Amino acid sequence: MAVMPATKVESKQIDRAPSAGLMKAIVQDIYGEPEAVLALQEIAKPVVKDGEVLVRVHAASVHVGDWMMVTGVPYIARPAYGLRKPKNRVPGTDVAGTVEAVGQGVTELRPGDEVFGWCTGAFAEYACASADHFVAKPANLTFEQAAAIGVSASTALQLLRDQAKVQPGQKVLVNGASGGLGTFAVQVAKAFGAEVTGVCSTRNVNMVRSIGADRVIDYTREDFTQGKERYDFILDNVGNHSLSATRRVLTPTGKLQVNNGTSGGRWFGTIGTVMKTAAASRFVHQQLGPSIKFQNRKDLVALKGLIEARKVTPVIDGPYPLSGTGEAIGYVGKGHARGTVVITI
Repeated sequence: MAVMPATKVESKQIDRAPSAGLMKAIVQDIYGEPEAVLALQEIAKPVVKDGEVLVRVHAASVHVGDWMMVTGVPYIARPAYGLRKPKNRVPGTDVAGTVEAVGQGVTELRPGDEVFGWCTGAFAEYACASADHFVAKPANLTFEQAAAIGVSASTALQLLRDQAKVQPGQKVLVNGASGGLGTFAVQVAKAFGAEVTGVCSTRNVNMVRSIGADRVIDYTREDFTQGKERYDFILDNVGNHSLSATRRVLTPTGKLQVNNGTSGGRWFGTIGTVMKTAAASRFVHQQLGPSIKFQNRKDLVALKGLIEARKVTPVIDGPYPLSGTGEAIGYVGKGHARGTVVITI
């Protein structure tokens, strides 16, 4: 069956309330450009099982992994996404909403609780996942902000805390400081007591400074790899310089972590960079190798603590309506988002 773009489906369905047992959701049956392969449809509402929580979704956020799963790029990753078509018909993972129902054995959450966390199928009116995937929403955040605390925030926390082991007084540079991961990285590094330099475009200089960066470099005017400053840790979310050029501005004991997700060709994506960093890490002590991180409840609780202490505040871009999910994912794929792109439902 042909899949219609979300914009065409919207005019027929968006104003009609879903039937009993049904919900509106973004569905995908083939890989391709987000606005061409994603459609707004009515499908069956998830049924909560033992140990699970059913959440009425108020907001969901988009990260580069969503773009990869919708486009099926790079092709080398399709065994994980689904060889011929997506394994998960409803995309999306990062979510915030209100608990609708709980399964048997769930004691920490009750219907009516406001939560955030991760699941399969976040781009829908309802989503279901294990109870330990959800944490009580910080009272000082909106649902849109809470939905942004997902893959990007967890990755920033894990890279700075576990990989870099950032300590007070160290100098940290974040290349690509204005994106979803970058905005969290700047704030988490500051929370750990680091002196932070953010690198971004002209239009994002003030925003990056407003979230706590001690110094902001406009890459259109200055090449940080040619500067005199030396850093204890560099998180490179862009990959627009060679590894050797970037390592040149590290201290003798400094470390470089590369994390650029959507660059590279359709077949292998960033696998070339991954292989280079893996090889370099074996011989160059300043080069950290590839790091695969996973979301977990412990880190969500840690991030919640930083947010409630006013040390971290999610920066959101959008929001987009559910019917605009294809547009939102396409926007993220182009690499120009300011903070985390959010969808309201």
